[in-house]
Amino acid sequence: MVKMTAAQHVETITAGYSFEGLAVHLGAALIDDQVYPEAQVRLPVRMMNRHGLVAGATGTGKTITLQLMAEQLSGHGVPVFLADIKGDLTGLSTPGQPTEKLLARTASVGMEWSAKSFPVEYFSLGGDGAGIPIRATISSFGPLLLSRIMELNETQESCLQLIFHYADTKDLELYDLKDLRAVIQYLTSDEGKPELENLGGVSKATAGVILRELVTLEAQGMDSFFGEPEFDTSELLRVAPDGRGVISCLELPTLMQKPVLFSTFMIWLLADLFVELPEVGDPEKPKLVFFLDEAHLLFRGASKAFLTSITTTVRLIRSKGVGVFFVTQTPKDVPADVLGQLANRVQHALRAFTPDDAKALKATISTFPTSDYDLEQALTQAGTGEAVVTVMNERGAPTPVAWTRMWSPESTMGPSNPGTVAGIIQGSALMQVYGTAVDRESAFEKLTSAPANASVLAPDAPNASFPGVTAPVPTGGSVGGRIPGAGQSQADIDAEARRIEESILGKPSSLPSSAPGPGAADYSMPDFEIDKPAKKSTPRTRSVPPARPAQPENQLLDMALQAANAIGSELFRGMFGTKKRRRR
Repeated sequence: MVKMTAAQHVETITAGYSFEGLAVHLGAALIDDQVYPEAQVRLPVRMMNRHGLVAGATGTGKTITLQLMAEQLSGHGVPVFLADIKGDLTGLSTPGQPTEKLLARTASVGMEWSAKSFPVEYFSLGGDGAGIPIRATISSFGPLLLSRIMELNETQESCLQLIFHYADTKDLELYDLKDLRAVIQYLTSDEGKPELENLGGVSKATAGVILRELVTLEAQGMDSFFGEPEFDTSELLRVAPDGRGVISCLELPTLMQKPVLFSTFMIWLLADLFVELPEVGDPEKPKLVFFLDEAHLLFRGASKAFLTSITTTVRLIRSKGVGVFFVTQTPKDVPADVLGQLANRVQHALRAFTPDDAKALKATISTFPTSDYDLEQALTQAGTGEAVVTVMNERGAPTPVAWTRMWSPESTMGPSNPGTVAGIIQGSALMQVYGTAVDRESAFEKLTSAPANASVLAPDAPNASFPGVTAPVPTGGSVGGRIPGAGQSQADIDAEARRIEESILGKPSSLPSSAPGPGAADYSMPDFEIDKPAKKSTPRTRSVPPARPAQPENQLLDMALQAANAIGSELFRGMFGTKKRRRR
């Protein structure tokens, strides 16, 4: 193949990355050690539900790339969910500092940089770390995912499924770990021995193994994740009052101590979204984009059945308008069946210090389209903040490979002031809905005749005084609890709740124009009063989504589509063993 001149190469990349619709700007092409700002490398927003991979050795700029993409998606009105392993991504809440070095770099790649902060919500798994607690009930989590956390073998997993079935038939609600423990203890007791024998296939020894694993989970502090109020995944689909997508940031300070819990939780979250969201094909922009940092943790030690479930989830959730980007060190961290589903690729530098590294480098090079670049040189010599990029264009074809000098985030590249993060958490309307742990009557109380515990408030984020605290960008209220956020009226949050219900159900919302939020009442939570300012300024109104145009009635077609969606959802629930949840 005849090698192109630099001018021809620039022209090829410029044409290959010119799109009609919205796009995420990644950077400028680098050819023969020269940056060409006119050759902008972009990623079409409408193709981000085709999934992607951000890979590279430690220190090459993966986290900064993730931050850059999340900022621009938010700016386009697309909600984002990301896992924050090291706490660096809290910088999204604070505008960046325009240093001379930063401005020189951004100008060299054709970026008009300006300091910005973004609407961010901080979450934690069951309150482990700073953030709004995310909880799930044992029932909705299901036996397959729970078996993954407890590292059960296939025989023990099938026995756990039978135990779940028994609890379901006997109306024994499984909300938290002590509920499941109480059911197993009952079945292994003299009183429950006949019930255990009727189950068939569940031996007392196997039930004992499962019980010991449950006790181990409780000793590791995982019981705080299971319980109520259960997190409503529709909260992840919110758009802030200023029209930008809300960035949901999961703080994971103890990830290395509980990697299996994190990976299994992410699959539960994706599975729940898959079940609830309607088919949309390829929308103009995704409903939600996930960035899964430390993606290798999803697959480490996973059973064949679990890997099959992950592959199926990634393959099918695209049509629901959800994009998934895996962030890891090398492509080999992701199984081949999953890697084959990823259409967009941002590959930072790889290191080849060992024979295994050299083998992995050659395998990585072989997966890129034919290019005028010496890819071995590009992938080993790319500097920090540089990457080799190829994405799917709007016609569904791969773009030319582009060695890219990346743009820079407009928020702080590093952690925000702890006071800024604490203020965002304390001021969030979601804390009123999910901050209080609730222990309703369930299997434990029914089998032991113990009274239900009172609600326990989650510990507040530190309320210390920090200098230089940045005012947070409003994220809006809770659509699950229908509680307005700062500067919002009840009508504003109701309009947002209706928009999301339409997104989830795929039909006009049945919610009234304005009504009390049902979320707190559902869990018998204490009443909260929303502080109102003494001087009430004119509220910022949020436009209600326009009614859909009337369509000609075709009841037979409507019934067929509803049946197909229902059957698909039930099949998917069956694959994971999860249980249908009541939307608030």
